[in-house]
Amino acid sequence: MMQPSPCISSEAEEEISRHPCYSEEAHRFYARMHIPVAPACNIQCHYCNRKFDCVNESRPGVVSEVLTPEQAERKVKGVAAQLMQLSVVGIAGPGDPLANPEQTFDTFARVKKVVPDVSLCLSTNGLTLYRHIDEIVELGIRHVTITINAIDADVGQAIYPWVFDEGVRYEGKAAAELLISRQLTGLELLARLGILVKVNSIMIPGVNDHHLPAVSKRVKELGATLHNVTPLIIAPGSQYEQDGRKAPRPKELHNLQELLGRDGMKVMRHCRQCRADAIGLLGQDRNRDFPLEAMEADPVIDAEARALFQGELDVKIRERVQAKEARLLQENALKVRVAVATRGGDKVNQHFGHATEFLVYDTDGAEVQLLGVRKIQAYCHGKADCNGDKAATLQEIISILSDCRILLCSGIGDSPRASLNKAGILPLVRKGGIQEAILESVKYSSYFETINISKG
Repeated sequence: MMQPSPCISSEAEEEISRHPCYSEEAHRFYARMHIPVAPACNIQCHYCNRKFDCVNESRPGVVSEVLTPEQAERKVKGVAAQLMQLSVVGIAGPGDPLANPEQTFDTFARVKKVVPDVSLCLSTNGLTLYRHIDEIVELGIRHVTITINAIDADVGQAIYPWVFDEGVRYEGKAAAELLISRQLTGLELLARLGILVKVNSIMIPGVNDHHLPAVSKRVKELGATLHNVTPLIIAPGSQYEQDGRKAPRPKELHNLQELLGRDGMKVMRHCRQCRADAIGLLGQDRNRDFPLEAMEADPVIDAEARALFQGELDVKIRERVQAKEARLLQENALKVRVAVATRGGDKVNQHFGHATEFLVYDTDGAEVQLLGVRKIQAYCHGKADCNGDKAATLQEIISILSDCRILLCSGIGDSPRASLNKAGILPLVRKGGIQEAILESVKYSSYFETINISKG
């Protein structure tokens, strides 16, 4: 069996530094654009329903419209001319890009020609990946994401009812065996060529949750750079919805991510499960700001201005990385952990009761470091019963944030405030930039000197 490349080149490291999905630092500064040019899919997943779409929904596979390669070229040019921090253009659906190879590779070729400074990124289920390695290399696609939910066909057959390849429909265990074999082969081939592979896995309680540590270990052995485990999102009308299957509790997802990280795999913790037509920073989709009909036919893309702007972003990222490394060298450096309720935009701007996730940071009172995203069940959606058992939901939130000492939000009710305080988590109402709010809150509250501060 071939062994994966033992190291990442300096060129690859530079590319990672500008990719918001591969780099936690980059996601604060750099934007991505997903182009929806691939409507067909060659497998069926029990959690998916490609016939369902909602413009207000955010999950993989959802788009407002499918573009032709010509339309995609026009839109990419229009976005690149306006969004200086655009660093990655990817194709992730709404079906599978490699089930639509002509549209996918035609689009990538056009993008490479008109905006050569962006990185190209491909997401696939991996069924036909091995057939397209040469095209991926030729086009300079340096980032590939493969969704691998199982490496055991007995587990896989509970996720995939069928796959379709070269005119043949495979069902049940045979379908899972074929898909898994192709996925692992494709991953190994890409890693051998130095292409950066991120593996996505969907955590499905009662199906593959117990199995994902084995998946993580195997894909690491084959050369995957990053493992991204996300919670199950059940599409309306899907088989899993009909079966009454449930998404994992936030605490379950958090525990699994912690386990995978301890086993030596680099785990992505800031994924927002983006739509297949998302544009902008992670957590701040601006697709509606760039309608196709508003794009100029031939906009001016100032390559020099883009390079200058992104060079300034690189300096900021390097400064943050250097500061982080310096802090890690200080064995006795004291840190406080802070949870932030945000709707995006790098701001504290969400009410505690409406939050479905928190960004979690460490600070030593001078610098701020993002640790990741922690998903939660919203404490209250404004309904009379506030989404069922409020007390149980609040206790789960407190459990997920138990290592945090400060919580920043734009508003919070008296009852959750009292419960958080009792649990040793200080809730503070703040608005504005996240980093500034964290540093100001630590100093203002005198918390940094008086609480039992956790070490990094």
